[in-house]
Amino acid sequence: MILLYCNKLFGSFIQGLKFFFQPFKCCSVHSRGCTDIVCCILFILAILGYIAVGILAWSQGDPRKVIYPTDSRGQFCGQAGTPLEKKPLLFYFNIMKCASPMVLLEFQCPTTQMCVEKCPEKFMTLVKAYSNKNDFDYYKQFCKEGVTNTMGIPQILKLGLCPAMLTPSRPFTRRCFPALGQEGGVITVGNNSKFDDGNGNIRDAKDLVDGVKNATLVIEARQVVMKIFEDYTQSWYWILIGLVIAMLTSLLFIVLLRFLAGIMVWVMIVMVILVIGYGIVHCYMEYAALKGEPGADVTLQQLGFQTDFTVYLQIRQTWLAFMIILAIVEVIIILLLIFLRKRICIAIALIKEASRAIGHVMSSLFYPLFTFLLLAMVIAYWAVTAVFLSTSNEPIYKVFNETECEHSRATCEPNYTSSLMRKQCPDSECLFAFYGGETVYHKYLIALQFYNVFLFFWCANFVTALGQMTLAGAFASYYWAFVKPDDMPAFPVFSSLGRSLRYHTGTLAFGSLILSIIQIIRVLLEYLDHKLQGAQNKCTKFLLCCLKCCFWCLEKFIKFINRNAYIMVAIYGKNFCTSARDAFFLLMRNMIRVAVLDKVTDFLLFLGKLLIVGLVGIFAFFFFSGRVKAFENTAPNLHYYWVPIITLVIGSYLIAHGFFSVYAMCVDTLFLCFCEDLERNDGSATRPYYMSSTLHEILWKNKAEEPSSSAARQQDDEDIRLKQQQAQEEDAA
Repeated sequence: MILLYCNKLFGSFIQGLKFFFQPFKCCSVHSRGCTDIVCCILFILAILGYIAVGILAWSQGDPRKVIYPTDSRGQFCGQAGTPLEKKPLLFYFNIMKCASPMVLLEFQCPTTQMCVEKCPEKFMTLVKAYSNKNDFDYYKQFCKEGVTNTMGIPQILKLGLCPAMLTPSRPFTRRCFPALGQEGGVITVGNNSKFDDGNGNIRDAKDLVDGVKNATLVIEARQVVMKIFEDYTQSWYWILIGLVIAMLTSLLFIVLLRFLAGIMVWVMIVMVILVIGYGIVHCYMEYAALKGEPGADVTLQQLGFQTDFTVYLQIRQTWLAFMIILAIVEVIIILLLIFLRKRICIAIALIKEASRAIGHVMSSLFYPLFTFLLLAMVIAYWAVTAVFLSTSNEPIYKVFNETECEHSRATCEPNYTSSLMRKQCPDSECLFAFYGGETVYHKYLIALQFYNVFLFFWCANFVTALGQMTLAGAFASYYWAFVKPDDMPAFPVFSSLGRSLRYHTGTLAFGSLILSIIQIIRVLLEYLDHKLQGAQNKCTKFLLCCLKCCFWCLEKFIKFINRNAYIMVAIYGKNFCTSARDAFFLLMRNMIRVAVLDKVTDFLLFLGKLLIVGLVGIFAFFFFSGRVKAFENTAPNLHYYWVPIITLVIGSYLIAHGFFSVYAMCVDTLFLCFCEDLERNDGSATRPYYMSSTLHEILWKNKAEEPSSSAARQQDDEDIRLKQQQAQEEDAA
């Protein structure tokens, strides 16, 4: 037994020596196995459930409910392939009934609504039109089917087949509203201040205002959305051109950074300061130009919320706020550059080393396009599913009446004329009210929407994590190649992508699941905050604010942990928890390097993103606003010219972030590999460093400049020895 134990001990010792004398094999397939299998199975089941929800939503939903207005029968006005195809406008029999408070509760006017080909163009009553055949034929365009010349006026009004009067109207968001005007401070309709309501009463035109106001309030949000949608239809090709320019600019910047890293970083710093400085000057010029203009001194609080956002640009306070914000950003950037001037030179050298790595893995520059494609598919699937889920309700009909009725606002069926409720309330009508449902599917519709949002977060985070692990594996294969690039795989990016999907799908699902849970909690907190806006309980508001802040910090921390955990998984192939623990303690042992070098490099890359966003944003502003005469005839005519500008700014930032994230991931991977290399090896002939001489000089110089004491250095050496001993024991086991 003693001899057997000694033999095992000697064998472990020999294996430990082999660990130090053999070169380190990074990203090897032979030593890998599937990690976090439970999470992988759970993710596959969740995706299958997501597909089932999409199929269910597509079979039940109807997006036409959002696009077309709906008449009292629940039919869509102007829908192609239906009898109402040539009747795209919605006409209200009595617009004054829209002044009822029930409009704000049920979002439906308690009057008959029907689809018409065009709005009424002249004023007339049913009594006057009935006496003239031509007028009555014109009047019947706005009546229900079944009206004949032999029917009397009392019978027509009793059956609710025609409105009692017609007022000159204009189409607005596919609805006919009275053409109200103002002459000498008096409200007019069709150039008349008074009108006959069809019941023998002479009424003022101002009585129509409340009805139009409430009806407009119901569709005001849709009006803004439709205008924005129209702006997108008019400017989508210019937006695509701008995004292509942003992509080419980012790609050109990255390529130049590969060959002229030092020069490009300093050019980038100067250009960012100049672009923000120009923004400050432009805001001041606009602020000074509005001096003395009527209405320009109105404050934002006095103006309130306006659907036409161009109104805010006519106020001096808006440009003053823009100028102050840009000035604060400019001062912060200049102060950071002053205090970090010595570290910036070291960070530039680190970017140069990252450029060399990217030079050997050039395909990594185009990998963000693959990530964009996957994210676009995830976003499109989520958006389409959300639209179909929100439109999968059934039409609900309610009883509307003018006299007292016990069935008022009760649910009814479209064939209401022969029902018992109609006999008890002969003056009532059964009209379309809203979309809803009482089935099991409709009861759990909110849960399906929640599942749709949660899976959107999970899939989006999974795609992002896949990109991070793929790039980390490619750059780690560059670092741990003893002879660069001979020891590297032929296709580093494709090899890393294959390893990530084959062995670590569960790990990617695990990390993205944790992040998605935190994000969905933040969404729920925002929902609660929106619902409790009218609450006066300060303690509740304070607690909610603290929770939002804590979960925001937790999300940032989890993203940091996940990113470094994926790097360790790409190197060693361990599971998520082990890799996250090893990465965290490795970074804690090199905390000063992380704070000084890694974050300074991230700051420089962030300035590059700001530069591209600023250039594209300035170009888009002058193009779409028509400030440059050369573009006046070329730029599209828009309701809100800020819509394509904001779209381009956000899109160009995402594009720049995608390309610069390659550099950021390269720097993080090289930095983590350097720290691991420093603890595994000592630079001797038996255990040489894998880092290049340039990288060794950069980071070792930084270590020499750290104001750490000899005791701290001894502690670091002790940690390195313990790490080497731990690695030896793990390999022997």
